[in-house]
Amino acid sequence: MTSTTHRTEILADEKVPSIRIVRDFDAAPEQVFRAHTDPELYAQWVGPYSVTTRITRWDARTGGEWAFANDRDGEEIAAFHGCFHDVRPNERIVSTFTYDGEPDGVALETLTLEELEGGRTRLHVLSVVKDFATRDGMLASGMDTGVDEGYAKLDALLAKEA
Repeated sequence: MTSTTHRTEILADEKVPSIRIVRDFDAAPEQVFRAHTDPELYAQWVGPYSVTTRITRWDARTGGEWAFANDRDGEEIAAFHGCFHDVRPNERIVSTFTYDGEPDGVALETLTLEELEGGRTRLHVLSVVKDFATRDGMLASGMDTGVDEGYAKLDALLAKEA
């Protein structure tokens, strides 16, 4: 399978305080799912190139919890945590996502994996937050860079596993 550069769509709904992300991957749903649930793999790709990710808690099952920190030059610059509400292998993950620096800004995220022809996958993420100010703050935070660069790292990781 050849690897293609895919565009990440990040869409903000005008009527609901939410963010929708859509991204294709040149890998099967099983591989993309594993990259989202295996802590060693997740730490290798999530976030921008300028940070490293340190997993501090990880139990990727329905009812489990997770936490990780981003470090730059050996110093923690951000930390995040949440709970896994529903984990359906190779299909769907529903979880909360909280930036420790904004503990009231909890997002409810639903990730679904759509199998495409040729062993490819379309990832859909819907992130719903409490209000438009929180949503707009997330968008202004540089989230797009972290998402774009993280998915580029995931492309490379998935290509190595193929």
